Amino acid sequence: MKNINFKQMLPYLAAIIIFLIVTFAYLSPMLEGKQLRQGDTVSWTGAAKEILDFRKAHPGEEPLWTNSMFGGMPAYMISILTPSNNVVSFFDRALNLFSLPNPANFIFLYFLGFFILLLVLKVDPWLSIIGALAFGFSSYFFVIIEAGHNTKAATIGYMAPVLAGIILTMRGKYLWGCFLTAIFLSINIKMNHVQMTYYLMILVLIYILFELYTKIKEKQLTMFIKASAVLIIAVFLALGTNITSLWTTYEYSKDTIRGTSELSSNPEVKTKGLDIDYATQWSYGIDEAFTLLIPDFKGGSSSGKLGESSEAYATLKQNNVPNIKEITSQMPLYWGAQPFTSGPVYAGAIFVFLFVLGLFIVKTPMKWVLLTATTLSIMLAWGKNFMPLTQFFFDYFPMYSKFRAVASILVIAELCIPLLGILALNQIITKKTEKADVLKYGKIALYICGGITLFFALIGSSFFDFKSATDAQLPYPEWLMNAIISDRKSIFTTDAWRSLLFIVLAAGLIWAFIENKIKKEIVIIAFILLVIIDMFPVDKRYFDNSNFTNKKNVETPFQATDADMMILEDKDPNYRVYNVTVNPFTDASTSYFHKSVGGYHAAKIRRYQDLIERHISKNNVKVLNMLNTRYFIVPDQNKQPQVQRNVAALGNAWFVENYKIVENPDSEISALSNFEPATTAIIDKRFNDYVKDYKPGKDSTSTILLSNYLPNHLTYQANAKKEELAVFSEIYYANGWNAYIDGKQQPYIRVNYVLRAMKIPQGEHKIEFKFEPKSYYTGEKIGYASSFILLLMLLGLCTKEVLAFNKKNKEAVK
Repeated sequence: MKNINFKQMLPYLAAIIIFLIVTFAYLSPMLEGKQLRQGDTVSWTGAAKEILDFRKAHPGEEPLWTNSMFGGMPAYMISILTPSNNVVSFFDRALNLFSLPNPANFIFLYFLGFFILLLVLKVDPWLSIIGALAFGFSSYFFVIIEAGHNTKAATIGYMAPVLAGIILTMRGKYLWGCFLTAIFLSINIKMNHVQMTYYLMILVLIYILFELYTKIKEKQLTMFIKASAVLIIAVFLALGTNITSLWTTYEYSKDTIRGTSELSSNPEVKTKGLDIDYATQWSYGIDEAFTLLIPDFKGGSSSGKLGESSEAYATLKQNNVPNIKEITSQMPLYWGAQPFTSGPVYAGAIFVFLFVLGLFIVKTPMKWVLLTATTLSIMLAWGKNFMPLTQFFFDYFPMYSKFRAVASILVIAELCIPLLGILALNQIITKKTEKADVLKYGKIALYICGGITLFFALIGSSFFDFKSATDAQLPYPEWLMNAIISDRKSIFTTDAWRSLLFIVLAAGLIWAFIENKIKKEIVIIAFILLVIIDMFPVDKRYFDNSNFTNKKNVETPFQATDADMMILEDKDPNYRVYNVTVNPFTDASTSYFHKSVGGYHAAKIRRYQDLIERHISKNNVKVLNMLNTRYFIVPDQNKQPQVQRNVAALGNAWFVENYKIVENPDSEISALSNFEPATTAIIDKRFNDYVKDYKPGKDSTSTILLSNYLPNHLTYQANAKKEELAVFSEIYYANGWNAYIDGKQQPYIRVNYVLRAMKIPQGEHKIEFKFEPKSYYTGEKIGYASSFILLLMLLGLCTKEVLAFNKKNKEAVK
């Protein structure tokens, strides 16, 4: 213990304390027992209800499938537990101090993760606190927390630590670098937001390419090869611990809307992933990139708040409009290129200024990595507004076409800007850059950033009309729209002046330090305060105390209507409900209480989405009948939900009299427009061999009934007077569902575009469908092995460090 210097530990302890204080200062309602109500989390609660109920009833078993929405779908991208990576989960909890509640854990992780990266880059620990705060307070990170994008927030939080492990490895610290890369990448992948992990890999690729160039130039290629080999091991370990979720997600993705459609329609917008029009719908406007420097350059939020001093407030008051405060609390202030937004991507005026300064004074190759990555992320965020680059990435970069909301790639810029900025500040404060250079290039950075903000503050408003393409859709009179446009202009100008002020203050602090007017400690405290004063209030514009509510409202977000209660009196375990009092296909409330024809999920089964577009949304009653839609919830005369019983619903399974073979998926889905599902099955010719020896016809005394229901195990009792063809009102998904007759596995086929069918031999039989995906069960075995290797690696490293520590103590005694 003699060798432990508590003075040296002080900045690290101070960092933890500061991060916690700032986190809970922002989330002050949590100290009163309130919880954050997040839109996507509310939807998730509805989507996951059946899964969570199953876990309570069957401890230690995973359902892996849910029938609560879209007729039925794998649970992989809703909620799945993988015990094989419990080791990884332990490290995740440890970094969140084991008990930090949501969303405090995400904000703290933003700060801590970036702090770790800066320590690896040998930035002064006190300065690292400044950089961590600047990164963590990036506005987009708070916008996604407010929306409930928790997996995205957690994945972003682990971006910086993964980069730290890779850099450590490339600098020759192979053992610790390997372990840290493996563990942080494992957690990053475990957070299950593949899009954010993919964007991180783009940044890593840029870093690796520059590192390769540097090592070749310095004739250290052998070192690069060794480090690369170590990183490959780390990546395999990270993949191994997460192989269950990765394998199941990959397997499922091919059958979702992110895979390739089998239909031949709309070929001009088809890719091997999402339609490019859909994927680029949320594209940043080219001039919208200035929000990195000026937060509400494009107005801020699509439902922003205006005060009593606003033009809109005054105009509403003049026109004697009631409830003015309520109206002005959700105003369409955003006028950018996206359909709507909850807030901009603001990296902080101070750190954009430091980033520009760093381009001149930071001499390491890291500067070029960060500049390249920042520039690329901005251009890719432009999406449909810069199609040559977007189309190139869609066509030639593997998996890029799988992701939507391309503007979110700005997370790379949000990491790179504060990183280069703090590297620049570190060089200045540690006096690694000559005074003359700081003065010279500081002026240039001030002229660039200050000049841009001053230009927009003085005359920038004359270059825009402050109108949005969606303004025409708003139900506002012309006099109110004119007032809103006036407020947009005022917000634009005010924020430009605001950013200019923080740039000047930051430049002034640097000047005062290099001129020996103030000490290092004062500069550090001042920068911490400036970053908080700048970014904290901006984040509060989009995520404030009004987003919190009492615990009960969060835990039970949906209240059953009278219609829901009437349906729930039906104790049959397996029928479907079609609720048209809400948008059926963007709603999860119905799934909370029932098995819904609709639902809310970004990765629906592709064939079911086709069915929605071609038939369900057009109220094809025959299709709704074959989906066993027993109840409709419709609005009554007072627009309140009321129940309609559908007596034509076909039940869980039935025997058909005949079948019709069709040529391809196009003809298969078209055939559903005019058929009788109670008597006829539509079969793709790919399954012709299965039925070629079957003799059509049905004995009216044959029966088949569902006898036991679990989401992953369906049991039927059949009494077939002859060989029958049974249609099951269950969604066809071949990668896991196995069929059994009297305990022996049997083949089955797809019919009616989305359902299952199977030949049932003459006699009494027990038929079962069990969801047994090999990707899950085999993946778990690989996951356990990978986690065990990680534990052995940690044990070896700790033993090595302890032995080295004891040896050093013995030598000191001598």
